[in-house]
Amino acid sequence: MKVIIGLGNPGSKYAGTRHNIGFEVVDYLRQSPSFGPAKASFQAEVSEGSEAGDKVLLVKPQTFMNLSGRTVRAILDFYKLDVADVLIVCDDFNLPLGKLRVRGQGSHGGQNGLRNIQEQLGTDTYARLRIGVGQPGPGEAVDFVLSRFKPSERTTVQDAVASAAHAAAVWLRSGLAACMNGANGGPETDRVKKPKPRPAEAAKADEPKPPSAGQ
Repeated sequence: MKVIIGLGNPGSKYAGTRHNIGFEVVDYLRQSPSFGPAKASFQAEVSEGSEAGDKVLLVKPQTFMNLSGRTVRAILDFYKLDVADVLIVCDDFNLPLGKLRVRGQGSHGGQNGLRNIQEQLGTDTYARLRIGVGQPGPGEAVDFVLSRFKPSERTTVQDAVASAAHAAAVWLRSGLAACMNGANGGPETDRVKKPKPRPAEAAKADEPKPPSAGQ
């Protein structure tokens, strides 16, 4: 079994914000007919499907960003999975808008979802696919990641979501090394091609509580 977990904050208030681009990637992948409807489980929305005969879960934690690790830990424990079976997809304001970066280990880089995941797992050795959402000014990080993309940015964002979804599919089929080589800009023949973007599904309309300060 493989698990792709997109990070974000639940509720319509946060739909379309920079912090929720991980949710958009999961929504894009869910459009495949090989995945069933989302169901509530593990404090998350979980869609079950398959890739090349293997079971795959697409997950959107509903705990708010800074508690994302609870869902990751619960899924790993329940299915007795290894950390290598999970790919985390999230925003990164340290990357230019639309830039993808895949790593198999490293710092959380100030991203509070990754911070909590590392606290819950007790390791920084897990696959993460970061998507650049633009860069805030000094002292503006909190408001910036909770802001929505400008109309002039949406085409780049849709393209990045499609590319990230394709990179996640490469991870499912061929593993982390192939995903890194393609998404991070390896040889031309291995680079992730950008499919035509599809409109992301809106987040659920339940009114959430405000997340804690910080990214």
